[in-house]
Amino acid sequence: MARDLDDRGFARSGTPLLTPAECAALASLWDDPGRFRSRVEMARHRFGEGEYRYFSRPLPRAIAEMRAALYPRLAPIADAWMKTLGEPRRFPAALGGFLRQCAAAGQTKPTPLLLKYETAGYNCLHQDLYGEAAFPLQAMVPLSEPGVDYTGGEFLLVEQRPRAQSVGTAIVPARGELVIFPNRLRPVRGARGWYRAGVRHGASRILSGTRFALAIIFHDGA
Repeated sequence: MARDLDDRGFARSGTPLLTPAECAALASLWDDPGRFRSRVEMARHRFGEGEYRYFSRPLPRAIAEMRAALYPRLAPIADAWMKTLGEPRRFPAALGGFLRQCAAAGQTKPTPLLLKYETAGYNCLHQDLYGEAAFPLQAMVPLSEPGVDYTGGEFLLVEQRPRAQSVGTAIVPARGELVIFPNRLRPVRGARGWYRAGVRHGASRILSGTRFALAIIFHDGA
C-alpha cells in the first residue's frame, strides 16, 4: 500500500478491513443522534447532495481503534512526503502526540465522520482541511455493498498537475475495504524533479439505493 501511495497517489487494502456485521453496526449509528457533534446538509452549502455527521467524543471504539492503529503506519510515509517536498514539518510517531499538536493550534473537535447518500446524491470534489495542523493522508471505508445496496457512487480522486490537465480516478472499493489517499497534495516525480500535485476527492452520483461511508481524518478541527 505504501508503494501504491507513492506510485498511484492512493492505496486499497484489497480485502475488507471490516466485516459486513461491523459495517452494518457502524452505519446503524446514523440513527443515534447522541453519537454526533454536528451534521452537515451538503446541498445547503453547495457541497453536493447528501449529509454527513461528525462523531462526538468518545469516538465509537472501532473508529478510535482504527484511527490510532492506522496513524503510526502512515506517519513515516507522511514524513517522507514532507521531506521530498522540502517541507520542514514532521509528524509524531503516535496519534496522541499529533492530536496534542492539533490542540495547541486550537483544533480540538474530532473529525471522523459518517456520510449518507440517497439516490441522486453526490459529493463535490473537496479537501478536508480544518486548521493549521493537517495530516497529509486520510482514510475511507465504504459501509454499504456496491451493486447490492447502491449503484453509481464511485469514489473520485482528481490530481492537478502543474501546467497540465488534471487526472481523474474512479474507485469502487468493496464494503469494508480500506482506501488511503492524500488529504491535499502529494509529491510526484517529473522530468525536472519532484513537484507538488494537488489532490481533491468526492463521490459520483448515486444511481439507486443508499450508500454509507466512514471517513477517518487524523487531524482534529477548530
